[in-house]
Amino acid sequence: MTGPHAFVLGATLSLLFAFNALADDRQTRISSAADAVNAQVIAWRRDLHQHPELSNREVRTAKLVADHLRALGFDEVHTGIAHTGVVGVLKGGKPGGTVALRADMDALPVEERSDLPFASKARAEYNGQDVGVMHACGHDAHTAILMGVASVLAGMRADIPGTVSFIFQPAEEGAPEGEEGGAKLMLAQGVLNTAANPSAIFGLHVWPVQAGAILYRPRGAMAASDELRIVVTGKQTHGSSPWRGVDPIIVAAQIMTALQAIPSRQLDITKAPAVITIGSIHGGVRGNIIPDTVEMIGTIRNFDDDVRKELLTRLERTATAIASAAGAEATVTIYPYSGVTWNDPDLTARMLPSLQSAAQTVIEGPIVMGAEDFSWYQKQIPGLFVMLGVNMPGVSADQAAPNHSPLFVVNESALKTGVRTLSTLALDYLQQQPR
Repeated sequence: MTGPHAFVLGATLSLLFAFNALADDRQTRISSAADAVNAQVIAWRRDLHQHPELSNREVRTAKLVADHLRALGFDEVHTGIAHTGVVGVLKGGKPGGTVALRADMDALPVEERSDLPFASKARAEYNGQDVGVMHACGHDAHTAILMGVASVLAGMRADIPGTVSFIFQPAEEGAPEGEEGGAKLMLAQGVLNTAANPSAIFGLHVWPVQAGAILYRPRGAMAASDELRIVVTGKQTHGSSPWRGVDPIIVAAQIMTALQAIPSRQLDITKAPAVITIGSIHGGVRGNIIPDTVEMIGTIRNFDDDVRKELLTRLERTATAIASAAGAEATVTIYPYSGVTWNDPDLTARMLPSLQSAAQTVIEGPIVMGAEDFSWYQKQIPGLFVMLGVNMPGVSADQAAPNHSPLFVVNESALKTGVRTLSTLALDYLQQQPR
């Protein structure tokens, strides 16, 4: 080929080769920096694991994060957002847009049963109870990874085309009773403005699959979640004479059983899956006293707004009708926690090559019935939330202790992949933005 067409083709190929060379150089620098900070990331993770803090109580964790960002010379470090949240703003040396990275910091009221040398021995009060405290969902790893990303990108700031904002969030697991917290409160307090108005947000979560693997899923990746409370009120009487009262315990048992027929028999499961779980029942003080009331607490998970509306309607109708038939009353209260974790399909497709350059194994994963309040950010701006595998060698997904288990463990060899992944997503996204 000769003439002007050959010139245009040659120029296009030259630009493509130049872009690829820059991308390769950027990834090499990220990998080298991730290697250099890896020992510190592991140390941070172990320190956080040994000193876990419950939702809205992440005081020590927030100080560790804020001190690190200030030591790196971040342009802005904001603290006290949604009680203990931290936001750091790193401005690059070149003009461009803004992207946000998010990690959650809180631990769970779980008593650790692992044999790790840095296992948590912490205890605290949670909703009036003395409980063990453990990072049973890997938020210690999330925080340490994002601190590592801060180190990597601070070392490359002269070449960053834009701004990277780091959101360290409290209370992802939900605020204690009577308090607000988490992503919803951070947004209400203007976190995106504080974070320099990012046009996209990225996050990750450790997951019990092959260590170092990245799982992604466009569109609905994790379920919407509502907290459920049902109070059944009967009439107290002696346990020897149940006919002289109204037994709320047996009514609660009938309601709990009937609720399982809603997703399995009353909803069109070809639209989207749904789950109703009752995880806590409280009622009575003695075996020979039928109490006045029983409280049931549970969770509802789904992937479709229309399915959710129908499920909630059927749930209240079922509970109140069963109670009424027995001469009792049932009060149903729903506390919305989060929507579907919705990975913007265009953003996901655009960033897939970045995931593939940061991790050796990248898989389109299944839907997850777990919920994440990262979804609140995704209601405001496009977001991508991925899973990072952390299983120990030779342990399959069905053998590993799940998140929220007192035996949950993290393969620390995967942390470096997490640092590379978030660093690559941030830089590649900014590189694609108009300047």
